Amino acid sequence: MTQPTITRLSFQTFGLLLLPIILLAGVIALFLSTGGGLTLDSAAPVESLAIERYVLHPKSIDLHVRNTGPEDVTISQVVINAAVWPFSVEPSPTIPRLGKAVVHLDYHWVYGEAYAVTMFSSNAIAFNGEIPVAFTTPQPTGRTFWGFTLIGLYVGVIPVFLGIFWFPALRQLGRRTMTFLMAATAGLLVFLGLDTLAEALEFANEVPASFQGIGLIGIGAVATFLLLDAISKRQTEITGSESDRRLAIASMIAVGIGFHNLGEGLAIGAAYNVGEIGLGTFLVVGFIIQNITEGLGIIAPVLRDKPSFGRLAVMGLIGGGPAILGAWIGGYTPSPFLAVLFLAIGAGAIFEVIYEIAKLIQRDADKQSIPFTVFSGVLTGMMLLWVTGLLIK
Repeated sequence: MTQPTITRLSFQTFGLLLLPIILLAGVIALFLSTGGGLTLDSAAPVESLAIERYVLHPKSIDLHVRNTGPEDVTISQVVINAAVWPFSVEPSPTIPRLGKAVVHLDYHWVYGEAYAVTMFSSNAIAFNGEIPVAFTTPQPTGRTFWGFTLIGLYVGVIPVFLGIFWFPALRQLGRRTMTFLMAATAGLLVFLGLDTLAEALEFANEVPASFQGIGLIGIGAVATFLLLDAISKRQTEITGSESDRRLAIASMIAVGIGFHNLGEGLAIGAAYNVGEIGLGTFLVVGFIIQNITEGLGIIAPVLRDKPSFGRLAVMGLIGGGPAILGAWIGGYTPSPFLAVLFLAIGAGAIFEVIYEIAKLIQRDADKQSIPFTVFSGVLTGMMLLWVTGLLIK
């Protein structure tokens, strides 16, 4: 086996690589010190303040804010429902760029009421926020922890395992039917991948512009796709066994579905966090019905093999368990930034698995039956999730 050649970086080469960066820093410093030859002053300060989340305690409200503008922002006044209200800010009323602070209001809010909040900077620039439904924010207690855990079990773990229970029956089917199921799995994943991207784009609108939500989606999705592709190729080189390859694909399907369920848990937990109990319950019931098909997607690649019960159980936990983690994060500390990142990773994982399934079908299936079988299978998988999605959207 040929050993890879290691190229050593000489001091001279390192210096030549570093020189343009040093010169670039000098150009930037020159521009900042001279203004590029212009002596114009800004007509108005450029300030931006985002309310990332709010926490309601009995008789008080905490607003978690972040400075997303290019300059420091000093909070000078808070108005809630048209009334100027006393407030305190931790750690300081002056918030640096990308810095965070908590604005505390001793306010006796009323359960179920809506509140409009406006914060003014020292330059009299207004930043608006809204509390659509006043509701005591869930705190990390044993009771709420167990409650969100149960939600994750209902949404992710139980439906995925119920889908895996189809394994003995599906093993009795013929080769062409298995090809159909593989294609249906690809269809399921195509729909899940598109749905995951759509959810990521929706959360990206809530991420402060400084964090570039669209770019975060691209980084997460592309990096995950390429990483899983490299891992898949490495596993193929090591084992060379088709059964091991099919098992690896099933495991990657579980990983992709797991990230998708993490996003679902985030959405449900966030709905409960802000008091939208009806929406949270509706999402739980809908996801329970939809996610049973995900268990089918996990077992489809290994129907002709005999994986152990323990291995199937592990893949079920990988696919469904992240819904519990998502419910915890969404229920206690909902974060659009984390939601975008996790959903982007999930989308990249799902599309890489689709690529692997396509290669597996092309190699293993009956060539004469591929076109129509794959067409009908992919369409069936996508339609199945579309129909069950009617219960959620």
